[in-house]
Amino acid sequence: MSEATAYLVLGVLAAAAAGLWAWRRYHPVSFWYGVGFPVRVVRVYLTWRSVASGCKLTRRKRAWRITLDAIPVVGPAARSAATVVEQKRRVRRVDVEQAPRLGLMLPTSYGWRLRVKLLDGQIPDDFAKVAERFAHSWRVHGVRVLEHKPGRITLFATRRDPLRLVSVPGEATELLVVRPGVLENGEVWLIDFRTVPHWMIVGATQSGKSNLANAIIKALAAQPVAIIGFDLKGGVEFTPYAPRLSALATTRKESVDLLAELVAEVEARMATCRAHGARDIWKLPESVRPVPIVALVDEVAELFLMADKSEKDEVAKTGTALLRVAQLGRAFGVFLIICGQRVGSDLGPGVTALRAQLSGRVCHRVNDPETANMALGDLDPAALEVARSIAPETPGVAVVAGQDGSWHRARAVHVSEEAAEQAARDFAALTPSWDDLTGGAPAIDAA
Repeated sequence: MSEATAYLVLGVLAAAAAGLWAWRRYHPVSFWYGVGFPVRVVRVYLTWRSVASGCKLTRRKRAWRITLDAIPVVGPAARSAATVVEQKRRVRRVDVEQAPRLGLMLPTSYGWRLRVKLLDGQIPDDFAKVAERFAHSWRVHGVRVLEHKPGRITLFATRRDPLRLVSVPGEATELLVVRPGVLENGEVWLIDFRTVPHWMIVGATQSGKSNLANAIIKALAAQPVAIIGFDLKGGVEFTPYAPRLSALATTRKESVDLLAELVAEVEARMATCRAHGARDIWKLPESVRPVPIVALVDEVAELFLMADKSEKDEVAKTGTALLRVAQLGRAFGVFLIICGQRVGSDLGPGVTALRAQLSGRVCHRVNDPETANMALGDLDPAALEVARSIAPETPGVAVVAGQDGSWHRARAVHVSEEAAEQAARDFAALTPSWDDLTGGAPAIDAA
């Protein structure tokens, strides 16, 4: 090769390298689909057997194989200079290493998903236990194992953590749908009250619980729904949102009265549906369909704590009313969001019974394992373990679980108190009065 040709080759290689760098730098998504993902496909398929073997997911299996045996030729046919070797084929039964079969590997914006057919006797937990080994072997941020159907699983790999920097996902346009942030797979985090009607949100101070409440209030403020609040901090949390609240209770006594009115409203809606032969309010004619109600309860523990036995009746009434709303509210357009820094079984059986009705769970960083266990312990031990490992320097990160039993790490975008308060003022005209909702005198004045 001449010197000019060598320089030409080096120039082409340098230009190609610069082009690839610019492509990856300025168009990372297209670079991933065009270059990065195909390279990962080759790597995953070529190394799968060794990775599975290292993770102890392979099996020894007896199989028939054709082998070539080298047999030296002796006698007259043998030459003096070297031994003649004759190759003979034989069919033998040998031990072979069998790995789970891979399906089609498909790209996502943050990584890929890969279907795997399990070997006989394997279960999804066998793969979940070694998910971290998969991540290190494939040089990715993390790998999640989801059950696809019996005998098959899906591996979700993420190249980088989508929760490190969260951008605003945009406001939802559907009724009773909130888009507070993103999930760990890069998809938008949706809170759909018509699908999952009641939610428990727990988290320590500065964990992101209040920020999530701000995001929910800001999103619901623009929708034709009624919002009522239970703020046992004396109203300091929800009073700034009063222009968009139809009612606000700031003491336990006020909470008991407001909950009694809310139960009465549920029963009235029940009678309306029965009169029209409808199973829920969504099957009613629009002319008689009542306005959906979203009730936010902050520091739920304050509703169940007792200083002495004289408060026992109030606590019992509170727990019974919340439980009735949770059991009956979905069909009649009444939805609950229960928030708290600490929610434990020591607050009484009412909290445990209420927890069973709150199918949506959001667990931020908590100070005690009992709260995390109350939020996620009845769903998935793996989710509980992840929730306990949330770092203090990642506010807004939480484990989110829905009624289908699946869970994800998620992070809400930052919504300042000023933004939520401004939304409450901007959409104050959409606030129905409690008098109009219940047909009677308002129990609590939101103003």
